[in-house]
Amino acid sequence: MLYTVRWGVMAASQGTMNNFTFGNTRYQYYETICGGSGAGTNFHGTDAVQTHMTNSRLTDPEVLETRYPVLLESFSLRPDSGGKGQYSGGNGVIRRLRFLEPMTANILSGHRVVPPFGLNGGEAGQVGYNWVERADGVKEDLDSTATVEMNPGDVFTIATPGGGGFGNS
Repeated sequence: MLYTVRWGVMAASQGTMNNFTFGNTRYQYYETICGGSGAGTNFHGTDAVQTHMTNSRLTDPEVLETRYPVLLESFSLRPDSGGKGQYSGGNGVIRRLRFLEPMTANILSGHRVVPPFGLNGGEAGQVGYNWVERADGVKEDLDSTATVEMNPGDVFTIATPGGGGFGNS
């Protein structure tokens, strides 16, 4: 069977799944965090959606906080992270977890340096970024892939990329 590939019909999405894990000798947890999808020839990108994967859903906050010593401080859209254009890219999200006991946290994410491209005059989506806010107020910026020791009161924040825009605005 022969397939036709059409180039230039959709801007880049947030890319990776934003893999986030944490644990210690008693608890282990793994989640993937959504971001923005790219816009296309006649449609806007989608906010807060998994791209390049399927069948993934986050644990409900009440279940997460009941089963693990963490507090989900916030989980919200990341305004204006999608690229502008005739059709705008979808927005990423910001997810903040406060740790209540010592744990090791890991992030594996992409589009932290190279933004999701726009297409046909559309702007690129915003890159994502990761950081830790220590209980004493010190902020530590993290790379796209990082392992960090979390202490009680520390907050791990993940801001996921937006999708690229499509067409001149």
